[in-house]
Amino acid sequence: MKESERKSLVVFPILVVIGILVALAGSQHGSSIAGIPSFALLVGLAFVIQWLVFIPAYIWQTEKFFDITGGITYITLTLIAVFFSPNLDARALLVAGLVIIWALRLGTFLFRRIHKAGKDDRFDEIKPMFIRFLNVWTIQALWVTFTAAAALVAITTSKRVEMDCYTVIGALLWLFGFIMEVAADSQKSRFNANPTNKGKFIQTGLWSRSRHPNYFGEIVLWIGIAVMALPVLQGWQWVAMISPLFVTLLLTRVSGIPLLEKKADKKWGGQEEYENYKKNTPVLIPRLK
Repeated sequence: MKESERKSLVVFPILVVIGILVALAGSQHGSSIAGIPSFALLVGLAFVIQWLVFIPAYIWQTEKFFDITGGITYITLTLIAVFFSPNLDARALLVAGLVIIWALRLGTFLFRRIHKAGKDDRFDEIKPMFIRFLNVWTIQALWVTFTAAAALVAITTSKRVEMDCYTVIGALLWLFGFIMEVAADSQKSRFNANPTNKGKFIQTGLWSRSRHPNYFGEIVLWIGIAVMALPVLQGWQWVAMISPLFVTLLLTRVSGIPLLEKKADKKWGGQEEYENYKKNTPVLIPRLK
């Protein structure tokens, strides 16, 4: 057995244990389904969905359904949370609606992108290895759990608070972030679709103000969801505040910006135009001027 496979065998139970701990913490003061905390069931379902889809993905050696499965998981968990949570109020319904809108948009965008590209080269070395590929799907379950934690707690909690300034501020933050993410993705898609831009990097529109404006929008919209959830959090439910922190760390330190920056440096590094762009354009937070 290769060293990478041995490490993956150790990582798998750690990922599951982390999921269990988050499920237990977020379940406090929440609703139940057949006597079992709703939040815990939703976290468990996130893992089950990924593992079920992993089976045909491994057999057929494909990653084409990875992103769309993530989007479907968000929507499924949110709808179940709404259906089984008693005494829903406007805050819970608004949070649920915003999460579903985001998941539908991002899931279909990523699904179309990978089918157009034909593959995602991040999975080339991982797909043939059962446990490593399984870990990727398990990590996606944790991604859904951590990212949606604040939203799911706000929907399933037993504490209901009338619409307030947190709701308004959070919704405005979500709207701002969502518009920025959609606009940035749209601008880059149009740029890449233009044959005259083949081999070039985008530095127009929002991309002239930030090297990763779509990620900035993603972080802001999840901060908005967390702000909306703040007034209803109780006890260990505060673990849900990991949501915006997790999204920020994931995109800025793990799989988002670091990978794309490395890829861009390899492709355009040393070119004067790219080096000037990199020097004068913030990596994440857009410059105003």
